[in-house]
Amino acid sequence: MAGLMKLACFLVACMIVAGPITANAALTCASVVSNMARCISYLGGSETISGACCSGIRSINGLSRTPSDRQIACGCLKRVATLPNINADRAAGLPNACGVSLPYNISKSANCTLVG
Repeated sequence: MAGLMKLACFLVACMIVAGPITANAALTCASVVSNMARCISYLGGSETISGACCSGIRSINGLSRTPSDRQIACGCLKRVATLPNINADRAAGLPNACGVSLPYNISKSANCTLVG
């Protein structure tokens, strides 16, 4: 439980620090992290996937309207995948588990510059 609390605090700090990556983009890291926060327990390996988590993934996908938005979302999710206590396999499988098709992988090694 303490590990998840630290992880949640870290995500909030990321939201504050990251802010918008580009001024012209509609999507920000803060909104991506906010939607991903619903998945913390699942990504930490302690719970099954929730409807709220899948709703967050669908929201991220819906907000990613332009190539720039998708690159921002990819980069933010890539950073989430590198956080301590995140199960990399669960992170990578999250879109599929929620029935969402993302144009990138949630992975530490995602090349977000190739996302169109």
